[in-house]
This record gives sequence, C-alpha cells and structure tokens, in this order.
Amino acid sequence: QVQLLESGGGLVQAGGSLRLSCVASGRTFRSYPMGWFRQAPGKERAFVAAINWSGDNLVYADSVKGRFTISRDNAKNTVYLQMNSLKPEDTAVYYCAAHVGTVVRRLQDEYNYWGQGTQVTVYS
Repeated sequence: QVQLLESGGGLVQAGGSLRLSCVASGRTFRSYPMGWFRQAPGKERAFVAAINWSGDNLVYADSVKGRFTISRDNAKNTVYLQMNSLKPEDTAVYYCAAHVGTVVRRLQDEYNYWGQGTQVTVYS
C-alpha cells in the first residue's frame, strides 16, 4: 500500500513559479514510476508529467513542456513538480499518482495510488 500527500499549491500571479511536492509512504516508492495530473474546473483530469523510478525518463504534456519539470528524490520518498512561467490556464487541482509497474505511463487509469490533490490558482 502506498499513501501520497501533496503540498505546495497556492495562489500565484501569472508568470510566477510554484513547486509542488508529493511525499509517499511505503518502502516500494522508489521502484514506482510517478505521475502528476491536474483537473481544472469543469474539465476531466489530465496528464501533466511522469517520471520513471531512476529519474532519467521524463514525459510531459505538450501544454507544460519547457515550463514544468518533474523530479524525484527516492531517499526522501518525494516527487516534485517545479512549475515556472505559470499561466491562468494552469489553474487546477494537482494530483500525484503512483503506477505499480516499471514503465512511465500517461493514462490515469494505469495509476494505482492517488493523493488528495493540492490547489493551484494562477491569476492574471
């Protein structure tokens, strides 16, 4: 069993930055690919970024490529999402998720464990 807890969300002006963190419980965290998803008001939850267990395979949604960076620190059981050049359309609840497997995934149905989410609001 893996439990995930996100933090770092908040209110930020367009062009600003935030760093989200997701702390995982469980010894097996370091072996799982991890992902970040987001759900904007009135929209379905969407893929943002994912990272493999060793941190050398990173995948991003086109909408955040070049602005967001996913990373992980397995010693701290933590995955991060550094968000720069934020836009109002980045406003959403951000979730981290763990995939019980070995390959980085984009589809939310392939993720087994989810956090509660953290709100990010970007104003212009």
